Amino acid sequence: MHADSIEIQPIDRPLLASVRPPGSKSITNRALVCAALADGATTLLGALDSEDTRVMVDALRALGIRVQADATRGELRVTGTAGQIPAGCADLYVANSGTTVRFLTAMLSVGHGTYRLDGTPRMRERPIQDLIDALQTLGVQIRSEADTGCPPVFIESSGLSGGAVRIRGDVSSQFLSGLLIAAPYATSDLEIRIDGVLVSKPYIEMTLAVMRQFGVTADATQDRSQFRIQAPRTYQGQTYSIEPDASAASYFWAAAAICGGQVTVAGLNRSSLQGDIEFCDCLERMGCNVEYGPQGTTVTGGPLVGIDVDMNGISDTVQTLAAVALFAKGTTHVHGVGHIRHKETDRIAALATELRKLGALVDERPDGLSITPAALHGAAIDTYNDHRMAMSLSLVGLGTRGVRINDPGCTAKTYPGFFTDLDSLRQHAA
Repeated sequence: MHADSIEIQPIDRPLLASVRPPGSKSITNRALVCAALADGATTLLGALDSEDTRVMVDALRALGIRVQADATRGELRVTGTAGQIPAGCADLYVANSGTTVRFLTAMLSVGHGTYRLDGTPRMRERPIQDLIDALQTLGVQIRSEADTGCPPVFIESSGLSGGAVRIRGDVSSQFLSGLLIAAPYATSDLEIRIDGVLVSKPYIEMTLAVMRQFGVTADATQDRSQFRIQAPRTYQGQTYSIEPDASAASYFWAAAAICGGQVTVAGLNRSSLQGDIEFCDCLERMGCNVEYGPQGTTVTGGPLVGIDVDMNGISDTVQTLAAVALFAKGTTHVHGVGHIRHKETDRIAALATELRKLGALVDERPDGLSITPAALHGAAIDTYNDHRMAMSLSLVGLGTRGVRINDPGCTAKTYPGFFTDLDSLRQHAA
């Protein structure tokens, strides 16, 4: 999409729709790294084709790893290297993809060579020092090139040693996920201990599940404060099916809450690897009905009320819930998500600014915000080059006239066809 802005047309009838969003970005990028390090070839079915996954694929190719893409079938075929990084040096561009820069930083630490990772101006503001500190403890020559604790990252690696390491858990779970994925290729067993509160725990469960699928099981304490990975080990190539993206699904479940009627998201149920399926629990508390079937999950709208919710584990859906909160009776309080200030934009500050444009009363706090609906009206919404700002706040336009989304093309980061799929809902209004 090349338009500078797009006006969302309201839907004034209840919905009766079924959708299947594209594959999970989070699973696709985890599986790509495991497949690249694996022994043998891997075929990823249902893989996401978006800016974030293309950035990862391009980086792997630049490292000499063969990746064949069939976008029409949603397939990626990766020829694994059994833990060897073919390129001895590379300068990699990671755009503004957090998973790519953090996973590849850890992955490149198992190699033998000189590597640099850089991205957009915003990427140069996103933290990575905690991962750098952990890798330095494990014998990797690595630094923040500008000494800012952010990219560009410069690595001179001669392999990853085992032993014990501590890593902070309160800024991004991606630091731990990257280290876990690389850990089987250390020279000896690796023990990881978490300092502080671990944010976004469901994403760690996803990482552990993808690793298991590729043949490596990490031992972890029940509270996920300590992990032990036997090394050296090798992932095994295979055929792996990737489920639809639950963060993307949240927009369609939210549409049912805002418009009424029901929306089924095919391919996602209670057994999903993705923690964002729990967004449906929030909608249920707000007054919707949720049904989990073997083939999908259905949300039926109802009279909405504000809730008080800790969204630490499902923080990628905070903006979606904020859109729904505008149509609820009473105030919605969201907390436990201070770490989303370090995402594509400061999502708490950006949300507060844009929700106020729409007429809401917003109390911004360090770790969240409170949203009280008021005289809701249309507005031109700035999206801060953040795909989730664009997708979530477009939902407000389904129930309010005059909502215009600036820079809608930023959704290409994870969901290039989002506005087409959102518009298709009106074809299925009751």
